[in-house]
Amino acid sequence: MLTNRKFMINKILNTNFFGRIFHTLNYCLKRELKDCETVLDLGCGPSSPLQYCKNIKHSVGVEAFKPYLEEARQRAIHSEYLERRIEELDFPENSFDAVIMLEVLEHLPKEIGFEIIKKADKWAKKKVVISTPNGFFPMEDVDDNDLQRHLSGWTPVEFKGLGFAPYGLSGVKGMYLAENAVESLVEGGEVFTNIRYKPKVFFYFLNALLQIFVYYLPKYSFGLLAVKRKK
Repeated sequence: MLTNRKFMINKILNTNFFGRIFHTLNYCLKRELKDCETVLDLGCGPSSPLQYCKNIKHSVGVEAFKPYLEEARQRAIHSEYLERRIEELDFPENSFDAVIMLEVLEHLPKEIGFEIIKKADKWAKKKVVISTPNGFFPMEDVDDNDLQRHLSGWTPVEFKGLGFAPYGLSGVKGMYLAENAVESLVEGGEVFTNIRYKPKVFFYFLNALLQIFVYYLPKYSFGLLAVKRKK
């Protein structure tokens, strides 16, 4: 179960007021998908931010790790689910208004990542939305899931070269530990775990303030939001 502190912080982070000022992933995703009705969610995990996009009429969640898939199904986040590796997928051209990959690309080898981006561009009618760390950020297994290992890193320059507009997420890169200390994605971990400096609560909220600026300066951000708008 989530701690009371994490529950309250998540509640604040998911308000439109906070999201609009600090450019949270959930708010940015809602904004980007406001003109979309069908979405393919690649590597949806147990609790996809797509759950906050109430305008979506049909969504497909793709997840290769069965415990995450079952958790997502219990939450009824998507219209349907596929227990598949995303490398194995294929759909006709323009099958969905949007294709999203949230914290997924870094789990793929670089060459496969490029292939998936190319496929996502083919499957999406309106846009492709990707979030990923800025550069390579080491992470090992989480929840006994070896698919959680980070295998590649991506930069704003690379996304620009692929026709995406990159934005900064999650504050300044230097505020974080060199290696991810994420706890269980199903049960929820402590939100301050990866903050480098103490007191962690203070620097967590300082980093939130810095997010206002690094959204427009993705070179310095910890995370990236990359959007390819096709129409």
